[in-house]
Amino acid sequence: MNSPSRRIAVAIATLTLAGLTTACGALGNAVDCNQVGNEVTKIMNDFSGSMAKVAADPKAFETAGDEAAAKVKTLAGNYDGELAAALNDLATGLDGLKIDAANPSATMESVQKMQGFVTKIQSACG
Repeated sequence: MNSPSRRIAVAIATLTLAGLTTACGALGNAVDCNQVGNEVTKIMNDFSGSMAKVAADPKAFETAGDEAAAKVKTLAGNYDGELAAALNDLATGLDGLKIDAANPSATMESVQKMQGFVTKIQSACG
C-alpha cells in the first residue's frame, strides 16, 4: 500500500513544510513571511492529504501537484520581488511533478528540487 508515488509525495510535503516552518516561523520575521509560511503549509497539507488517491490512480499525483501549483501561483500574486519569484518557482516545481514508473530517478530529481524552492523562499523571508 506504500507505493513509490506516495513515498515521493510524502517526501515533497515533508521537505517543503519543514523548510517553511523554520524559515517563516521564527520571531522577528516580517508578517508577510509568516502569512506566506502559513498559506504554503496549508497548501502542502492539502497536497499531502490528496496522496491517498495515488495508489489507485497515479495521475492523481499530477493532478494534486497542478492544484497545489495553482494555489501557490495565486498566493504569489499577492506579493512582489524575491518572495513572489520564490513562490512562482515553487509553483512551477509543483506543476511539473510527474511520476514516471519507467524512470523513478527523474521523479526523485523533482523531489530534490523542492528543497531549492524552499531555500529561495527562506532567502526572500530572511
